[in-house]
Amino acid sequence: MRELPFESLYRHDFARVAVAVPRVRVADPAYNVEQTLALAREAAADGVVLTVFPELGLSCYTADDLFHQDALDDAVQAALARVVAESADLDTVLVVGAPVRAQGRLFNCAVAVCRGAVLGAVPKSYLPNYREFYEKRQFAAARENLDTHVTIAGQRVPFGADLLFVANNLDGFVFHLEICEDGWVPLPPSGYAALAGATVLVNLSASNIVIGKADYRRALCTSHSARYLAAYLYSAAGHGESTTDLAWDGQALVCENGDLLAEGVRFADHPQLVTADLDLRRLAADRLRTSSFADNVHDHRERLARLRRVEVELPIPGGVVELRREIERFPYVPADPAVRNDRCAEVQHIQVEGLSTRLRATGMERVVIGVSGGLDSTQALIVAAETMDRLGLPRANVLAYTMPGFATSTRTRTDAHRLMDALGVTAQEIDIRPSATQMLRDLGHPAADGVPQYDITYENVQAGERTSHLFRLANQHGALVVGTGDLSELALGWCTFGVGDHMAHYSVNASVPKTLIKYLIAWSVETGQFGPAAGEVLTSILQTEISPELVPDNADPTTAAPSQSSEATVGPYELQDFHLYYLLRFGYRPSRIAYLARHAWADPNRGRWPDLIPADQRNAYELATIKRWLAEFLRRFVQTSQFKRSTLPNAPKVGSGGSLSPRGDWRAPSDASAAAWLDELERNVPDA
Repeated sequence: MRELPFESLYRHDFARVAVAVPRVRVADPAYNVEQTLALAREAAADGVVLTVFPELGLSCYTADDLFHQDALDDAVQAALARVVAESADLDTVLVVGAPVRAQGRLFNCAVAVCRGAVLGAVPKSYLPNYREFYEKRQFAAARENLDTHVTIAGQRVPFGADLLFVANNLDGFVFHLEICEDGWVPLPPSGYAALAGATVLVNLSASNIVIGKADYRRALCTSHSARYLAAYLYSAAGHGESTTDLAWDGQALVCENGDLLAEGVRFADHPQLVTADLDLRRLAADRLRTSSFADNVHDHRERLARLRRVEVELPIPGGVVELRREIERFPYVPADPAVRNDRCAEVQHIQVEGLSTRLRATGMERVVIGVSGGLDSTQALIVAAETMDRLGLPRANVLAYTMPGFATSTRTRTDAHRLMDALGVTAQEIDIRPSATQMLRDLGHPAADGVPQYDITYENVQAGERTSHLFRLANQHGALVVGTGDLSELALGWCTFGVGDHMAHYSVNASVPKTLIKYLIAWSVETGQFGPAAGEVLTSILQTEISPELVPDNADPTTAAPSQSSEATVGPYELQDFHLYYLLRFGYRPSRIAYLARHAWADPNRGRWPDLIPADQRNAYELATIKRWLAEFLRRFVQTSQFKRSTLPNAPKVGSGGSLSPRGDWRAPSDASAAAWLDELERNVPDA
C-alpha cells in the first residue's frame, strides 16, 4: 500500500464507515437504486470505505408476495447490475440488500460490491415467522443453500452465510454480513464471525418500529459490539416502506466495543448517511489481551475453520482524511460532570476499601503519613481520614507529619497544617533540615557547608530523610506508613527509590494518575464532605504548582511558593497521562499515540474540557512538542524506571486504565531498551 500522510486516519488503522438509510418506493428497484447510488457517491466523497444499506433495500422489505413476481425479479437484477457497474467509479465498498433467486429458491441477501466486482452474497440465516413476520412464506434460509456460488450481474461469486471479507490493505479490517433476525437469535452468525477474526460486523435490517424497540435495538447492538470486541453497523428500513400494517423508523447505528459512536435521526423523511471512524487497532489490542476470547476461539475452531475468506482491496483515499472521532484529552477523567462525580466516588471507595482491609488484616489501628501540602499527600490524607471513619476509629489515629526541608515553601507548609487541622487528624511537624544536613556532612557534600550544589544527592537526601522518619514513627506507634505517590510519577520514575517516597507499608494512590488526583480533591470540595475550612485549603492546594520542593530558590530560600516545577522536567502531566493511558492500556506504537495526542490537543477549541480547567488554562500542544515529551516519556517508562516499579508496595488497582504493579497489570524487565520505541517515533512522526 502506498505511503499515506501522517495526518490521514487510515495510516493509523482507523476506518471511516457509513450506515445509509435511503428513501425507497415499494417494489420500485429503479427508483431505489437511484437513491442508493446517490448516498453511495456521498459516502465515497467523504472518504468512507464501507457503506451499508438496509435489508432488501433495492426491492423494499414490504413487497410481500410481490417477491415471487418475475417482473420484480427482473427489475431487482437490473438494479443490482447498475450498482455493480457504477461502483467501478465509487471509492467505497457497497453492501446492499436484495432478493436473489438461486437453486429454484428465493434468498434474502446482503450483496457486497466493490469497484465493479461483486465480492459475494450472504443469505439470511434465520427467517422470523412469528407475530407480524412471515418471511418463510417468501424466502429460503441460508441453511437450505446447496451451492457455494451464485451468479449476480453476470459474475460467478461466493454465496453463503460463511463468508468473511478480509481487507488486504488495511490491517484488522475484516467485515461480516448478517441480516436483521440473525442478530437477535441466541447464537448469531456474527458471533462466530468475530471469533474467526471479523472486526466489523454488519447487520442489514428492516426491523419495523413499535414502542420501546429502538432502545432495545440500541442495547442489542452495543452489547454485541462489547461481547465480540468488534464494531457493529446496523441499518434499518425507513421512509417509503409500506405502512399497510407496520411503521418504520430508519434507525441507523454504529457501535464499537460497547460504545455508541453514531446514530441517525429516526423517522426522517429524507435520506441519511451516518458515518463514524472505527478504531481497528483498539479492537485488536483488546482481543490480543483478552485470553478468554482466544479460549472461545479454540472451543469453536472446527466451525470457524469452515468459514470462507474473500479478499478485498479497500478503496482507501490517498490524501489526508482527518479523524472525526472524539479523542478525550483526559482519558482517565470523564468530561461529563455527573459521570466524573460517580467515578470519583468509586475511586475513593476503592482506596478506602484497600486501606481499611489492610488495617483489619494486620490488626493495626493507626497510620503514619507525610503531608507536604501537595496533591498526592492531600488525597492520601483524605483516604486515611475516611478509612478511620469507616472503621469506627477516631481520626486522631491518623498520625500526620509535615516535614519541611531546604526548599519547602511557606504556602505548602501552611496548607499542610491547615489541612491536617481541618480533617481533625493528629498533626505534627518534624524539621528534617538538621538530619539532612548531618547526612550531607557525613557524605562530604559541599551543601553541608552552605555551598549551593543542588544535585541529585542533595535532593534525595531530603526525600530519604522524610521516609526514614515515617517508618521509624510507624515502628514507634504501631502503625502503617501510607504511601502517597501516584500512577503518573511511577510511570515517569519521578520518585526516590528505596528509602524515598517510592516505599511505604501500603499505598493508596499508586494506580491513580495525577490528572485524576486533581478531580478527586475537587470532588471533595464540591461535595463539602469535610466542611468549609477543608474546602478552602483544598482549593488552595489545587492551585499550587506541582513541585518536589527539594531545590531552594537562590534569590529567596524561604519563597512563598514552590521554586521547582516537576512538569518542567518530566513534561506536562496532562500530556504524559495521555501517553501513559494509550501505551499501558493498548500498547500502541508511538506514532499512533502522537497522532491521537495531536488530534486531542492541537486545538483547544475542539472537543470537551473537564470544567475544573478554566478557559485561560486550556493548553494546546503542537506535534513537535508532543513528540518531544513523548520521547521523554518513553525513555523514562520503558528504559530507566522499571526497576522502581518492580519493587512496589501493595496498592489497590482502581481503574481499567491499568496499574503498574509487578503483581498485576504490568510485568516488565528492568533492563529493557527504549530504542525500538524511540526509533519508531523518530521515523514515523514529523517534527512539525
